[in-house]
Amino acid sequence: MTERFPPPELPDWLSEQLPFDRYTVDVDDGLHMHVMEQGEGRPVVLFHGNPTWGYLYRKVAAELAGQPVRLIMPDMIGLGFSDRPDLMSDHTLANHARWMSTLISKLELSEAVAVVQDWGGAVGLLSMRNNPGLMTGLVVLNTQLGPPKPGFTPTRFHRILSSRLGGFLPWQNHLRFAQSDRASIRGIVQQSYNYPLGKSNGGGAAVHALIRMVPDSLDHPSIPLLTEMEEFVEAYDGSSAIVWGRSDPILGKILRRIKRQLPNAEVTVTDAGHFLQEEVPVEIAAAIGGVIARS
Repeated sequence: MTERFPPPELPDWLSEQLPFDRYTVDVDDGLHMHVMEQGEGRPVVLFHGNPTWGYLYRKVAAELAGQPVRLIMPDMIGLGFSDRPDLMSDHTLANHARWMSTLISKLELSEAVAVVQDWGGAVGLLSMRNNPGLMTGLVVLNTQLGPPKPGFTPTRFHRILSSRLGGFLPWQNHLRFAQSDRASIRGIVQQSYNYPLGKSNGGGAAVHALIRMVPDSLDHPSIPLLTEMEEFVEAYDGSSAIVWGRSDPILGKILRRIKRQLPNAEVTVTDAGHFLQEEVPVEIAAAIGGVIARS
């Protein structure tokens, strides 16, 4: 039985939005990962990216409430209410994949569905690869499924945010600008994303460090593991679905490549932006249900 440790306390205004079981798990000699869960049944692990946390999936969870599924929503190390590493240099794809793999192994899951978005794509899928035979369903939401192709040019967005200047930009305060419906992230929702990043121990530093995990050349240290992740995805022949936000200014235009990598996936194209969990939770929940039904 996995040893579970008490979670950090939440302010009432935030706790009221999250009717989940919460706990932490030691994934690396005292480095604890925060996890939220809902329900019982088929395991569905919902992987977020930068700079969000498990809160991103609360609307999807609400759509699946009462269904025979066990939703597992971990916070990546350095984000949300998971612990912060001591050094920015600790934020490598290899480390994040190892931390998440440890969590997945300790939860002792079987026949799990992975739902991946943003950096949750690489981190989540590598953690599934490192637990052979575990993944029997896959739902892909606006993420990369492999390394950039030769001749690629980093986006202006990532050039700015990876620069020294980027370390001083509070871009986590402006998630709505990656949305189709900018009203989908404002008020208490924006406050909920910002709150853990404003905590002590380098919340903002983790955001900037994770941006630097994005390749800016084919010599970048993330490239080998991104290549291994792509090979894992392209060898996968189980049930899969893609829910895509074509208004995403970061990844909206790469859907054609994602479809080539998962040629048998059921595809739902929406007008949502990058954080499509905030805009189209009904479609995402339906895709999860469909993957389970077909697997």
